[in-house]
Amino acid sequence: MSRSLIATLLLVSLFCSGCVYKLSVFQGNPVSADDVAQVEVGMTRSQVQFLLGTPLIEDPFHSERWDYIYYYRDGKSGNEFKRRFEVHFIDGKVSEVKDLSS
Repeated sequence: MSRSLIATLLLVSLFCSGCVYKLSVFQGNPVSADDVAQVEVGMTRSQVQFLLGTPLIEDPFHSERWDYIYYYRDGKSGNEFKRRFEVHFIDGKVSEVKDLSS
């Protein structure tokens, strides 16, 4: 092989290694503020689950609390969006919704 072909292949491979595609990362339950606003005191667990989906965390030590966490990071810009809120129950009905997003 000639030196120019080797140099060209080396430059092309170096150029292509810099063009790595970064995936966007989605974790948790993608829940909008409108969805959370629909949750009202007195709703049952099944109604909340219908609106928001299955909670990300159902702690066996805190069975009267469901935690919903959502995290998104854009692959191109690296911007992050985090949302976290809790739904508290008393006797199987919503007693409080806490938005813990920062």
